[in-house]
Amino acid sequence: MAEPTQARRPVNIDKDLLAILCCPDTKQDVRLAEDLLIEKLNEAVSRGQLKNRANKPVTETLDGGLIRGDRKILYPIREDIPVMLIEEGIPLEGII
Repeated sequence: MAEPTQARRPVNIDKDLLAILCCPDTKQDVRLAEDLLIEKLNEAVSRGQLKNRANKPVTETLDGGLIRGDRKILYPIREDIPVMLIEEGIPLEGII
């Protein structure tokens, strides 16, 4: 089960790393997601309602995320490490 919602620490991603990262599926640019979106996703995690592209429930809260240029997929950031695996991407349809 997900951890209770609590204050998150700011994500610390190196700007040079962020500049070279892209979606592993479409190669679109990615950028840091807004805090409001991460809070909304973490609320869904705590309710057990968030699934990744592999259709598996997301059980760990997100520290942050990298959102694909078309705003359809978010790649989670946990402990300042972007999880850039296609199946770990979180579809955002119906969320934003």
